[in-house]
Amino acid sequence: MNWYVIHTKSKQEQRALENLKRQGYECYLPTLEMERVLNGRLAFVSEAMFPRYLFICLDDSKGGKSWSAIRSTKGVSRLVTFGAKPAKVDFDIIENLRAVSATSTLRKSLFTCGERVLLTDGPFEGIEGIFNTLTQIKDGESRALILIELLHKPVTLSTRLTQIKKLE
Repeated sequence: MNWYVIHTKSKQEQRALENLKRQGYECYLPTLEMERVLNGRLAFVSEAMFPRYLFICLDDSKGGKSWSAIRSTKGVSRLVTFGAKPAKVDFDIIENLRAVSATSTLRKSLFTCGERVLLTDGPFEGIEGIFNTLTQIKDGESRALILIELLHKPVTLSTRLTQIKKLE
């Protein structure tokens, strides 16, 4: 038994995973919790750790018979290959990914303190600032505290998360 890499269609990792499992294949889709703005509120959603990729465990003795069924599965784009050979993934790598996922919830924040942001809406549209922190107001909505320069003085501005974006 060896692990291989499947390239999925865009945003269809979960669909490919479910369809492959339904066919009896052992698959693994490593995920992490990403901070997102949903309806003006900050929420953590589960997303693929490696967008558009998942892992599948196959018995090499079955040979090419299983490849055609995998390639025609809904959500699957192709099998990742190096030349004509499917890309094998070391068993230890999969075990390490599973161990990390089991012991801790991997979370990635939308903004980090000190990060440069751009105000995209409201009276301060187009002004650059520095992200400071998040606060919760009484209705549960998350707001960002942004440090901007106004009349040559630093000012802390509270704004909706939908009104800012990261500067690259």
